[in-house]
Amino acid sequence: MSDVDEAMGTQSEGSSIGEAASGRPESGLEEEVEDEDEDLYYIPPRRPSLDLGPSPMDTTHWYYVDQALSPAQSYSTMTSEESDKMGEDDTSSTSVRRQRADSYSSCYSVDSDDCEKKIRKARSKEDVPESSDTNKLIENISEKRHPSLTIPFTFKAISKTLGKLSEFELMGFQRKLWKYYPQSFNTPPQNTDLVDLVDRLLECYSLENSFQITKTVLAEMGKKKLVEYVDTLCLRNEVRYELAECLKQKYGECEDYGGEKRPFDDVHTTLKIVSTCDNGPNIEHEVMKIGKLDSNQEAPKEISTADILTPNYLETSSSRFILLTGVAGSGKSMAVRRLVLDWIEERAHEHVTFLFPLPFRELKQFEGEKLSLVGLVKKLYPATEKLRDGDYRCDECQMMFVLDGLDEYHWKIDFENTELMTDPTDTRNLKVIVVNLMRARLLYRGLFLVTTRPYVHACVPWDMHYNEIEVLGFRDTQRDEYFQKRFKDSNQAARVIDYINSTKTLRIMCHLPLFCSIVADECQHVFKEKGTHAELPNSITYMYTKLLFALLRQNRKWRAPENSVDKERDFLIKLGKLAFSMLERGQYKITQTNWKENGINDPEAVPYTGLCTQYVTKPYVLVNENVLSFIHPTMQEYLAALYAMLTFANLGKNVFEEKPKNKVKGMFRGPTPSEMYKNAVDRSLQCEDGRLDIFLRFLFGMTLKTNQELLQPFFTSPLKWPTATGDAAALIRKRMKDSQNPERNRNLHCCLKELGSQSLGSVSSLTDC
Repeated sequence: MSDVDEAMGTQSEGSSIGEAASGRPESGLEEEVEDEDEDLYYIPPRRPSLDLGPSPMDTTHWYYVDQALSPAQSYSTMTSEESDKMGEDDTSSTSVRRQRADSYSSCYSVDSDDCEKKIRKARSKEDVPESSDTNKLIENISEKRHPSLTIPFTFKAISKTLGKLSEFELMGFQRKLWKYYPQSFNTPPQNTDLVDLVDRLLECYSLENSFQITKTVLAEMGKKKLVEYVDTLCLRNEVRYELAECLKQKYGECEDYGGEKRPFDDVHTTLKIVSTCDNGPNIEHEVMKIGKLDSNQEAPKEISTADILTPNYLETSSSRFILLTGVAGSGKSMAVRRLVLDWIEERAHEHVTFLFPLPFRELKQFEGEKLSLVGLVKKLYPATEKLRDGDYRCDECQMMFVLDGLDEYHWKIDFENTELMTDPTDTRNLKVIVVNLMRARLLYRGLFLVTTRPYVHACVPWDMHYNEIEVLGFRDTQRDEYFQKRFKDSNQAARVIDYINSTKTLRIMCHLPLFCSIVADECQHVFKEKGTHAELPNSITYMYTKLLFALLRQNRKWRAPENSVDKERDFLIKLGKLAFSMLERGQYKITQTNWKENGINDPEAVPYTGLCTQYVTKPYVLVNENVLSFIHPTMQEYLAALYAMLTFANLGKNVFEEKPKNKVKGMFRGPTPSEMYKNAVDRSLQCEDGRLDIFLRFLFGMTLKTNQELLQPFFTSPLKWPTATGDAAALIRKRMKDSQNPERNRNLHCCLKELGSQSLGSVSSLTDC
């Protein structure tokens, strides 16, 4: 037998191809097996391949390696349920062993003739030594994962923690991971950056174990403060989640007409907020051209609630206090609700850890009590019980406080003489807490947004560093979008928008979200009672009366609960008398002399009822002047008409006639409604500029039964004018026939429309017309 045949025979007796190719004796293999602890794998050395000829190759003892699977599904697409399921199937998700795991052979193509193999050597369980540094991280499966523990938070928290390590310390952290968890980290540590490191950690382990591994390694490195820092981040995240859930229940829904609750985003739209204040009221008018009432020459920059106290703003401004002003019904509370919901959904203000709305109407319940700011927050939001006192002083724990409705706080705010308070855990009364919060003495790292009606901000001292912005309500496009959202039926929404646009005064006043809400409620009531194609109210007087009662209701509920109907009536008569006298003179700015002449004060008219507003003008250089006016010229005209109506109904006095023509006749018979309307029409026709046109519409509109029913609480005796509407319509037709002024006739036609007299048949004639 030749040497080649002997070699082939030896191979066929049990030696592997690798042994034959290497030429090593079996004794060499036995020595390698004995030294298992030093080398887990036997890699045969390369040598020239043998020509084995055409005979078939024996492959029964070959080691096959499965084809590598596709990369693991990204952890970012895994849900918590999927990760929990993996934890049940793979013990690595619940128990992480610090030991070297077995590797598996892989095949590398060297050339067309050669093939090298890593051959896994068999090891018995008895041969595996116990490692002294083996630890188990046991996850408590019975404990339900807190819903705040999400993949984005876990990634940010671990990245933020490891980012506090120096470059050398981070390399040490990586080496420990590569040493203890080679089954997960199999690339050279020096080629892995922080992002890839956290990515890999979250790919291989559950969120809980990722935190546990991070804390365990940091503890072994002696970084106990960082371990505490991780626990603090998790605690704050849980509190933030629970606080957000509480705020979502409180601000996430709004009540529609009929008590139906709908998501806030499905109903309300954005607001027009400008970066400059003292812009004055909206002076757009249907008949007249009123000069601009303010002297603010700066072009206002429009902003949104997402632009308030942003990181960029805080970098360029030292002020952490923003005052948001706006007339009654302009949408200040709506802006607060938008800001809160955007923070909850992480659409804005992501740099804010906790946002605490503190409405003054809710703070009133703590008047007279001794409490701390921390205790106040915990009482309003029990979810913050877990927060520690240090969280309120931490630079990284950014807190924003939103104090909504400063005008509802009837206690005097004394910024000069209130005691100093700097510790949020000290107990004081509510006045001290509010003043020190606004003074930025308490929680000087905090962010503060305060909303108020104009006039109240005048009490803020000059040396208090703050910026002021103003909400102006809706633009035309935002108004239409509101109605489109408010009405689920697109046909109904289109009808309401056409109805608003048909009357210019209604369209102008719909810049106030409160007025839009009133119009929507009335139209929704008509659609519900009579169907989609029912006729909508023609009377603008009815809508203004609804607006008046909405403002008075807020005043009665939140600002002056002790006010009686008699006090409200007296106040409206005085304010209406002022409005009427100013209207006759063509005056739209209220002076302090005007207040004194009518026996009323400006706080009652501005922050309480909201019928007036205040702004600042600069008539001269370095001179500021506080100017007051009604929230809109048409509101001045409405109150003037209300004054004329109440004076006639309650006192029997015709405001258009100072002295009766026939004193003897006047002693036995008071003025009739016909005389009052006749005098009003004649006075209106004498004004070429049309300043009494809208006033006349309101005065005729108050003769309707529906409006008189609303105003009934202000009448001292029931009205008995059975033919008032018909007589007024007859008078208007007669004056239209006699007048040659097309503008005056157009307004008289609007007065007929206000009466709804198109449906009237025969009308009685007025005496003495």
